[in-house]
Amino acid sequence: MGKIKTIGVLTSGGDAPGMNAAIRAVTRAGIYNGFNIKGIYRGYDGLINDEIRPFTTENVSGIINRGGTILKTARSKEFETKEGREKAYKNIKAEGIDALVIIGGNGSLTGAMIFAQEYDISCIGLPGTIDNDLFGTDNTIGYDTTLNTIVECVDRIRDTAQSHERIFFVEVMGRDAGFLAQNSAIATGAEAAIIPEDSTDVDQLSNFMERGIRKSKKSCIVIVSESPKCGALYYADRVKKEFPGYDVRVSILGHLQRGGSPSARDRILASRTGCGAIDAIMQGQRNIMVGVRNNEVVYVPFSDAIRSDKPFDRKLIKVLDELSI
Repeated sequence: MGKIKTIGVLTSGGDAPGMNAAIRAVTRAGIYNGFNIKGIYRGYDGLINDEIRPFTTENVSGIINRGGTILKTARSKEFETKEGREKAYKNIKAEGIDALVIIGGNGSLTGAMIFAQEYDISCIGLPGTIDNDLFGTDNTIGYDTTLNTIVECVDRIRDTAQSHERIFFVEVMGRDAGFLAQNSAIATGAEAAIIPEDSTDVDQLSNFMERGIRKSKKSCIVIVSESPKCGALYYADRVKKEFPGYDVRVSILGHLQRGGSPSARDRILASRTGCGAIDAIMQGQRNIMVGVRNNEVVYVPFSDAIRSDKPFDRKLIKVLDELSI
């Protein structure tokens, strides 16, 4: 592969607060170091449909504080096919793009890894996902903002729970990872968290019900990680059947968790990893995710970053158990 002159940047998958800060960092750090930058709209679909535009510093002015992504985002089914990736590569070549920076989560970086294996193009990933489920970085872009949004919502729900002596099951995002649920439970003083890393059976349900009732009469908050089979509605129904007599409510926070102005931590993380992506390209790095671990910028191979076993600190479960008595 020859000298890299032009870098394309895109956002893919679910939006996350801080993506705009990352776009800004990649664009400005790239221009500062002599590269041409091109913005790719609507994720991998934009590569396939040639929605590619030159970017200048003006394109990213005034966006660091904005949620969402100015480049828009999508989950591309067509890019999952060989034919779709071939179209994308032809457009990349026609646009003179020599390297790609992909801001997204597990699925987005998996797509980047496959694309890089098939074609001679450097792909650099930035960890843009509220789920915090990418291995090799302490936090992902959007996680801190989302955690703070959940805390604000649960604090308000707590007022109603206590006023009406209700048990609230609050469902949060996180997919297969319980980082949002567990840490928001600790931060809000919830009585329990139901997370994928700590499967809950009938006895556990009884235990946290008893802890909550003993502490605050019939008022209780339980944070639940979203799940197609065992979400907040499932556990609320169980309480109604197994512990009749309690006033049970469900609050599914849904997409309000994704929006909002990014926190300072997310803006800084996005800025550091965005600059790190340009540094990686200048060093000749290929097919890695840029993360921050122990306050140091690190390069993580895609194959490691997307694996599903990011360590979950089980001491957090003990902390919640001790504090929820």
